[in-house]
Amino acid sequence: MLKTIIDFILNIDVHLAQITSEYGILVYGVLFLIIFCETGLVVFPFLPGDSLLFAGGALAAIGSMNIFLLLAVCIAAAVIGDTVNYWIGRYIGPKAFSMNTWFLKKEYLEKAKTFFDKHGAKSIVLARFVPIVRTFAPFIAGISEMNYKTFISYNILGGISWVLLFLFAGFFFGNISIVKHNFEIVIFAIIGISVLPMVYEIIRESAFGKKLFAKKEVPA
Repeated sequence: MLKTIIDFILNIDVHLAQITSEYGILVYGVLFLIIFCETGLVVFPFLPGDSLLFAGGALAAIGSMNIFLLLAVCIAAAVIGDTVNYWIGRYIGPKAFSMNTWFLKKEYLEKAKTFFDKHGAKSIVLARFVPIVRTFAPFIAGISEMNYKTFISYNILGGISWVLLFLFAGFFFGNISIVKHNFEIVIFAIIGISVLPMVYEIIRESAFGKKLFAKKEVPA
């Protein structure tokens, strides 16, 4: 099963093309389901997101899919998925932490709340571009009881930005010969680039980062 999942992710362009040719318009439903599950259910962080959008954009460029319908479906899946994940976290999170087990301590919940009070809105947008992290961010936001109006605003902003970036990257660059023949390398490059914003934030908030990015006082 793991081998199948890895093969599907690394060869997502081939598999998506097969699904499109075999199922026609139903491919939009398949894309909606995959993106919804990856962003909306914490048990599916391994599903392809960035690469799926990139491959979808590439297929839309050659006329296999309608780019505008694809854009609408993917944005809807991303926003609805995060919203469902938020409410799952908000509903079951406090009950789970009330057990106060060794791995679900109340102090962990308080730390999560403190983190999202400080970085919440920004983290929701940044998390969109980081595989796995984007699956857990809305769930933790729900557990932390982030203000819903704040969450949904940044959820929509992050969802639109994420889909636009990877969908149109695939649309404009996915069919270039060197990209098509080295799609596995492109996938790893996409993942690497996706992680950079979060790595930057982690470094910036670390003790070393605060010293590195601290503004030097100018003598009077």
